[in-house]
Amino acid sequence: MTAETPRPGSRRLLIAGGGLPSLALALALKQAHGAALAVTVIDPSGADPARHRGRAYAVAAGARRMLNRLGVWNRLSEAAEPITAMVISDSRLADPVRPVFLTFGCAFDQEAEDDRVDGEPFAHMVEAEPLAEALGQACREAGVAFVLAGVMRATPEGPAIRAELTMGVQLRGDLLVAADGARSRLREAARIGWVGWSYPQVGIVATIGHAQPHGGRAIEHFLPAGPFAILPLRDGGALGHRSSIVWTERADAADALLSGEPDEVLAEIERRFTLDLGTLALEHGPSRHPLAFGLARSFYAPRLALLGDAAHVIHPIAGQGLNLGLADAASLAEAVTGALRLGLDPGGPDVLRDYERARRFDSFAMAAATDGLNRLFSNDALPLRLARDLGLGLVDRLPGLKRFFIGEAAAARGSRPRLMRGEAL
Repeated sequence: MTAETPRPGSRRLLIAGGGLPSLALALALKQAHGAALAVTVIDPSGADPARHRGRAYAVAAGARRMLNRLGVWNRLSEAAEPITAMVISDSRLADPVRPVFLTFGCAFDQEAEDDRVDGEPFAHMVEAEPLAEALGQACREAGVAFVLAGVMRATPEGPAIRAELTMGVQLRGDLLVAADGARSRLREAARIGWVGWSYPQVGIVATIGHAQPHGGRAIEHFLPAGPFAILPLRDGGALGHRSSIVWTERADAADALLSGEPDEVLAEIERRFTLDLGTLALEHGPSRHPLAFGLARSFYAPRLALLGDAAHVIHPIAGQGLNLGLADAASLAEAVTGALRLGLDPGGPDVLRDYERARRFDSFAMAAATDGLNRLFSNDALPLRLARDLGLGLVDRLPGLKRFFIGEAAAARGSRPRLMRGEAL
């Protein structure tokens, strides 16, 4: 346990869970307020980066600007790979040819009403372990405290909230942030409703080595069982080049596909891979993850704010889960900072309502969009195949519509918190 005692008159923020959005929130607030705000991350693993090993994320341009403002992005020079192009195809697994229906050059243009830089990639692929290590190290340097425990229960007590930890210690804070995952015990204990369901699919994640360079190109093959994405990583490994795959498969078929010998699993990946990247090898994984949809009916309760997966869970079809969580962190940091600078209660109901207003519509819209895309593309119904392929082809021929979708994927449109615009709190 790393201890931190708030100075007299200072405020205290408690964060239950040490995921990437939690670390970004802790770092943003500690950098903004220093000793005036004690920030404690409570997590049984101490936010151990190793638990993220083998996973990678598409960090959108808005999230990259946030990480850059927090002084973290420059620590990731060896871990971030820009996505230079995106190719989308739609076919059956046995089809000898997978026609391309939509291509994106993944840089967007400067617009007068925005602060975007000409040619900035809409996203970078970043491996999760070095990202977690960079955020954790920056938090420790800024003075964030870490407690190796879980939160058993939390009780609002007037102007504070009391958290009882698994190690028998109690901590009090002005606000407790529940970032304890999709099955959040704190959310359930606060009686915040949850609308959600499980998909009859699993997500399979692996790192693939290959002999030929990927050129920064990302591929999404839409197959009847679900999308198969090939995402570029920084060069390395035994074969010199690497990509991350995110493979959505029917849950009832996944066990048979993954239970074979490594050569058999690699053969199944090669059937779906299709890119001419030479020899392939499994570098890490595959690991399987259940897929679900979920949205909290409220993003807060007295002295409690939900963050990341505790507030929303979406299908990975668009690769936006981490970006949503980082946007939560940016919005909550902005709401808390606004209150502190006015001398107001950072855990008060007005602050929490402001946070929910900033995040609820965006979270609902992304959850609904990814659910709709998965239902549209994860099937083999001929009328839907014709309609979606026509729609993809139409988008491919309309540059303005393409720019709109790239801007959405980059988290570069609409009302954004200051950190995601690259501005200080």
